[in-house]
Amino acid sequence: MKKQWTIILSLAVMMGLAGCSRSSEAESTALQTTEAASEETAGSAGDSSGQQGGTLVVYYSATGNTEAAANYIAELTGADLFELEPVEPYTDADLNWTDDNSRVTLEHEDESLRNVELAADTVDNWESYDTVFIGYPIWWGIVAWPVNPFVENNDFTGKTVIPFCTSSSSGIGDSGNLLAEMAGTGDWQEGMRFSSRVSEGDVQEWLDGLNL
Repeated sequence: MKKQWTIILSLAVMMGLAGCSRSSEAESTALQTTEAASEETAGSAGDSSGQQGGTLVVYYSATGNTEAAANYIAELTGADLFELEPVEPYTDADLNWTDDNSRVTLEHEDESLRNVELAADTVDNWESYDTVFIGYPIWWGIVAWPVNPFVENNDFTGKTVIPFCTSSSSGIGDSGNLLAEMAGTGDWQEGMRFSSRVSEGDVQEWLDGLNL
């Protein structure tokens, strides 16, 4: 009798161990499947280099006004931002247009001085952007010239390009058309001028009219 009980107990223990083993294997398989799915999802979300349809906001800002407008556009459209930064930044004294000897005044008077070198004038994954906003302050009724190298050095073929600018009083004038001529490629749209006190509401109203 004692021997029979020993055999029964042994069988029970073996069956319990087998059940635990199968449970562990099932949990391990489920975990591996979940991890594989997570990695696949993360990979597809993080790799946008080959995708089309993206929106980019490129801007140069001398005093922060154009930067404010650019940030509003990016926030409201979910666009990426790219700031154009001169290798030799403009100081407050450089931007004093009332001083005949200031940098910006001398550059205005002599076009050969307007070839401003940028820290970067190309954008990673440029081909992935279908819509490009380009922002700038108005200087003497035209585009602030630090924007020119970017427009000259990029191919806008197949892209919708939308200029915007900020100024204290001047309108957008022909600045957008001049950039379009400079680029030679792209579908350039009518631009928008914002005041120096541009607000999020101003930008939202404009974007609503674009039907992007």
